[in-house]
Amino acid sequence: MEEHLPAAQDSDGLYEHYAFTAEKGQQPLRIDKYLMNFIENATRSKIQAAAKEGSIYVNGDPVKSNYKVKPFDAIKVLFAHPPHVNLLVPEDIPIDVVYEDDDLLVVNKPAGMVVHPGHGNYSGTLINALTFHFDNLPNNSSERPGLVHRIDKDTSGLLVVAKTEKAMAHLSNQFAEKTSEREYVALVWGNVEDDEGTIEGHIGRHPKNRLQNTVYFGDDEDKGKAAVTHYKVLERLGYVTLVSCKLETGRTHQIRVHMKHIGHTLFNDERYGGERILKGTTFTKYKQFVDNCFKVLPRQALHAKTLGFEHPSTGEFMRFTSEVPEDIQECIEKWRGYTKHQDTL
Repeated sequence: MEEHLPAAQDSDGLYEHYAFTAEKGQQPLRIDKYLMNFIENATRSKIQAAAKEGSIYVNGDPVKSNYKVKPFDAIKVLFAHPPHVNLLVPEDIPIDVVYEDDDLLVVNKPAGMVVHPGHGNYSGTLINALTFHFDNLPNNSSERPGLVHRIDKDTSGLLVVAKTEKAMAHLSNQFAEKTSEREYVALVWGNVEDDEGTIEGHIGRHPKNRLQNTVYFGDDEDKGKAAVTHYKVLERLGYVTLVSCKLETGRTHQIRVHMKHIGHTLFNDERYGGERILKGTTFTKYKQFVDNCFKVLPRQALHAKTLGFEHPSTGEFMRFTSEVPEDIQECIEKWRGYTKHQDTL
């Protein structure tokens, strides 16, 4: 299944905002329901309104919202205006710059900030901020200024940004060749049995929920891309475990998907079911305790702590480390207190 956001106009002067090809195993499904699974932040009423305006096409013809999607259908969403993602507006948003020189900068992204504009997030992103503070940032292969890699909206931590074409090519190559170093800290549900281990499994879009990714094995491997995560237990806290995860590859949602795959969904990771009580007791007091932890940490417990790479000009290997942010730290302290209390009972 392909999705892309080009800015090209067709012969009728319309701009393509989304393009999908239905899988060969696609069951008949209303197109408004189908698109809700594919387009982040889209509501059914918005999709129905788009269909009413004649903006949703299947195999070249406009369709109504009750059209049933079939295998291999070519679906396009076309509007008279270009995608908002192509209209990049510089915004005066403060950036936490950890390091900067003529070639690159390392930034510490707060949780809640989207890295680049996309559907439903056209402003307030790191790219909006970068284009305000820095001139002539080089575009990457997806036309995103300065961006070498990215982390999820609700993940905090370190990112390297290229300031020159040479730095962009050099740094991107390091990420592709797996010579960069990326370590994350995560709080996951359950007691992780082994002190350390490696998770391997191709990662691709979930066949039923397109806003999630999943792990594919064996004959299905071609549905995803190879992904490798090395994990190590840092602290056991009863019903949750604090782990360090080192990425060998950088797939979308990699740690979130891999940890869920081995039965340890990230704490309060709503998209992957971690906002439910997955381990523990049925006591009301315990439920209140976990709810309080969710309030303290209203996002997935994931922080990009360490980032290492070879400098594109000097060849020196540079390593940066950031503090685990207050919300994750406070949540960890709560669990420490809880397990200590349990031990004394």
